[in-house]
Amino acid sequence: MTTSQAPRIPPLPASERDEQAQELLGGVGGLTGPASNIFDTLVRHPGLFRKWLPFGGKLLTGKLPARDRELLILRTGWNCRSDYEWGQHVLIARSVGITDEEIARIAQGPSAGWGEFEGVLLTAADELHEQSRIGDRTWAALADRYDEKQLIELVMLVGHYHMVAFTLNTLGVEREEGVPELPEGA
Repeated sequence: MTTSQAPRIPPLPASERDEQAQELLGGVGGLTGPASNIFDTLVRHPGLFRKWLPFGGKLLTGKLPARDRELLILRTGWNCRSDYEWGQHVLIARSVGITDEEIARIAQGPSAGWGEFEGVLLTAADELHEQSRIGDRTWAALADRYDEKQLIELVMLVGHYHMVAFTLNTLGVEREEGVPELPEGA
């Protein structure tokens, strides 16, 4: 697979933002930080951006514990080889107490010295990626810990971040300066 180095669709420069784009980007508030390129690119489709942002925001503040959520997102970013998604969520993972050593182990998978439930989370992300469903054994282990809302959210979270990774990878959204890249061998 050949990919270009330059963005296929570049971020919308501030000088080209109309009133609608300014309003939409103003709605991301504290989400922009070092993650401006994703928003500045996707705002080029204002109708989708307006509907996508609340959904993505809900998943970031939903029913799953923050640590579990970030383990799932990072494993999804790894599985999709999404440099941008990986780097942004390394920063978020660190802010919720995931160590750099744990972040490095995410790339090694569910059997890389994780506690039982953390291994189940990474297995769930892998099964969704590889088979488009969670197997019975993994589902039972998740259901022992999570309620129905959390189970639904887990599947939607991984699916959402697949979609985001596909978009980021295909559009060529570039990591901002200082945002970590995928580990070697990705």
